[in-house]
Amino acid sequence: MLQSGLAPVPARRIFALALPLIFAALAFSQQKPRSKADKEPPSQTLPVLKDPPAAVSADAARLTFHVSPLSAKGLLTQQTRDALQALLRANHGAPMIKLRAFVAGTGDARRVQAIVSEIFTDKKQPLPALTTIQVGALPLEGAQVVIESISEDKKAQNPNGLAFLPAQHADDASAALEKLAAAAKTANVSAPDMLSVTCFLGSSDDAEAARLAASRAFPSAAADFVQRLRLSAGPSADCEGVGRRSHGGVNTPKLVFTGAQMAFGDRDSDLHLAFERLEKTLNSLGAGDNDVIFSDRYPLSRAIEAKLPASRNPTTTSIVEGLPSPDASMAIEVVAAVRH
Repeated sequence: MLQSGLAPVPARRIFALALPLIFAALAFSQQKPRSKADKEPPSQTLPVLKDPPAAVSADAARLTFHVSPLSAKGLLTQQTRDALQALLRANHGAPMIKLRAFVAGTGDARRVQAIVSEIFTDKKQPLPALTTIQVGALPLEGAQVVIESISEDKKAQNPNGLAFLPAQHADDASAALEKLAAAAKTANVSAPDMLSVTCFLGSSDDAEAARLAASRAFPSAAADFVQRLRLSAGPSADCEGVGRRSHGGVNTPKLVFTGAQMAFGDRDSDLHLAFERLEKTLNSLGAGDNDVIFSDRYPLSRAIEAKLPASRNPTTTSIVEGLPSPDASMAIEVVAAVRH
């Protein structure tokens, strides 16, 4: 058997010879600069979302009205996003001036404001004034939100101005809508020129009949139907509306739309403070209490309703299920005319 003339190298000797090379490789790898792909991305701080404005003014002649479609897909957050996207598509880029959201179910109504702020900020559009009201139910099982919008179109839509009609009460929606049609006629609004109708129902079981009656009475109106309270109050309806005047009336160039101003507490002074804050909001946009042409009031009980001061202008008062703040007892929103 042949043998090699090389003597075997001990393993310890091999390790001793390789050790400096290992240290050199480690040192080189530590000194190698990181590539852009290797660097950690800088931490980002999300911007704080702005609150919707307390009020927005707009040209009365260019206002348009829409209602989001009802959906049972997902929970409140997804439904709110879907409703806003539907309204953005319907408005074809026209800036939204005012949103009124009716929330049903167990979702946190405060989420609506956050989602509105997020979506409009992402799209770099000015925020609209916002009112969020908790109601008892919507006329679709699983639906948790419906949103009404008022937008300012590029072209004049209402050359003779608008009429804001307070809710007409009746034992059922058909009768309430008949009363609304009579009030519209008095205000020089024809049936095809009714632009928006909202009915506060005692029971959502009457919603389909109310929808059919509204489509017959006001075929062009964006119609909305909500059950005021969780516990059904039986058949009853209060229907309000906005219509385009055919002639006559005061054609005010600018209108101010406020978001909901809430009262916290049930004392007379608490309610008075809410009206004072509302007055300051109107003053900031060139209007005042004497310029209010329409208001919606949302007390949470008959006791609060009884404490509200008498209104000097057309007013809808609806007792509702709740408001975005658990401490709130009442909310009010108004439309005012800028007359100078």
